[in-house]
Amino acid sequence: MSQQSFVIGVDYGTDSVRSVIVNAHSGEEVAASVFYYPRWKQGLFCDAAENQFRQHPLDYVEGLEKTIKEILQKVGPEVAANVKAISVDTTGSTPVAVDANGTPLALLPEFETNPNAMFVLWKDHTSVQEAAEINEHAGKFSTNYLQYVGGIYSSEWFWSKLLHVLRADEKVRAAIYSWVEHCDWIPFLLTGGDKASEIKRGVCSAGHKSLWAEEFGGMPPDDFFASLDPLLAGFTSRLSDETYTSSERAGVISTEWAEKLGLPQDVVIGIGAFDAHMGAVGGQIEPYYLSKVMGTSTCDMLVAPVDEVKGTLVNGICGQVHGSIIPGMIGMEAGQSAFGDAYAWLKNLLAWPLQNVLAHTQLVDTETAQKLIAETEGKILAELSRLANELPVEEGGEFAIEWLNGRRTPDANQLLKGAFFGLDLGSDAVKIFRALVESTCFGAKKIVDRFIEQGIPVKGLIGLGGVAKKSPFIMQMMADVMNMPIKIHKSEQTCAIGAAMFAATAAGIYPKVEDAMDAMGQGFDAEYHPNPERVGIYEKRYQQYSEAGAFVENLYAAELTT
Repeated sequence: MSQQSFVIGVDYGTDSVRSVIVNAHSGEEVAASVFYYPRWKQGLFCDAAENQFRQHPLDYVEGLEKTIKEILQKVGPEVAANVKAISVDTTGSTPVAVDANGTPLALLPEFETNPNAMFVLWKDHTSVQEAAEINEHAGKFSTNYLQYVGGIYSSEWFWSKLLHVLRADEKVRAAIYSWVEHCDWIPFLLTGGDKASEIKRGVCSAGHKSLWAEEFGGMPPDDFFASLDPLLAGFTSRLSDETYTSSERAGVISTEWAEKLGLPQDVVIGIGAFDAHMGAVGGQIEPYYLSKVMGTSTCDMLVAPVDEVKGTLVNGICGQVHGSIIPGMIGMEAGQSAFGDAYAWLKNLLAWPLQNVLAHTQLVDTETAQKLIAETEGKILAELSRLANELPVEEGGEFAIEWLNGRRTPDANQLLKGAFFGLDLGSDAVKIFRALVESTCFGAKKIVDRFIEQGIPVKGLIGLGGVAKKSPFIMQMMADVMNMPIKIHKSEQTCAIGAAMFAATAAGIYPKVEDAMDAMGQGFDAEYHPNPERVGIYEKRYQQYSEAGAFVENLYAAELTT
């Protein structure tokens, strides 16, 4: 293999897109670029009070062009000429309505400001009712079509979001041809696709979010959806039953995009996947090690050999799919709907006086006020972590339930709410922060417990993403609560690096993605071990958390059944 083979990994996150160019031989990250979505940053097309979170396709397209151009400018024409492939990961389930040409409706003039014509972000929970209907409806069939997605369909996923948009918007309903995941649309865009019927769907998105299963020969029959609501009739015929692993090619870059980006016209475009799935590969996942991609939410990935899993089905997770992470192995997904988002919520709560009082002060000039606001906001979480780390670990005191954005796993339920217990006049910001962090660790333990209870061992933890790299306090508490070590991957960009590994595989530089992982992986640079003095205390507090969670769930039981 030539030392001058390079690949590009593109990682679409919640707030930004990052592109990296990587030496396919050594795994060295040669250049990187980040683009923050401008429309998203302004809060356009979103309504947090209604759990509506939409993203405009222009944010994605502009970010794709800008970041790749920028990294190629950094490395120069010689490296650009030796780029062999591009692969993409995205958030998910983040689908969009497209016309027959595969164009997202929001890119058409008549829909350019219509949120229902935009990508429905993973954390959009406007389709809670539709998800509940799918779950109730599935029980009417002799075949359990939910068995490979943990037995519960979520409002964060493909079909519930489609049904909600169709019901909510007559104009979109009249114009839509198909419904496409973000991770499947970007490769289609880069290869110059112009027919929605030819979009290649990755097994990752299809298996984990849209009820595709090889055991069914594809998706549930059209009658499953049409009998739920006639608005869904015919959609399965516009979604191919054929799926592809991320080690395969979506095609070759189109002439238009090759010229636009300054790339060779034979650059391979790989099949896309969700960020955490490629991130697990970038973080060098191992069988039965739970790879925790920790960002705004968490996605917990586990792979296991097919012959060892056999007929084991884990209830309450986000699916188990053959080849969804590593081809040839069963990929299992779980996660938490709010992790970093929970800490950001508290930071924003504490920062309210800065934005609403200090921003309008007459004591200093506007520029100084803004600098003070930015400096203070930037230090809030770090200072809370420092002081929380000094608090003694005791059985009593404040504790919390972290369901601020509902519960993803185990047992998806997006109607649930967060809660705090044991507050008194001595409860300050540091204690509340510590309780919130602890609750996110307890929520993570619930996931590990579910795997183990249902026959899938968890041998250890791998920490990936921004929180894992930047917060020793949270990672040490995670190790203590889990009572098992957690090793932290060296790369801060495991999702983008994972995409690059898949690009190298799709280009034929490596015969399989495991070989790309071995050659391009950057290894681990930290490991946290449980503190025996704290483990027993956390076990008792975990019981309190479990009892409190059951109490909160009972509070919402009436709402859950409507």
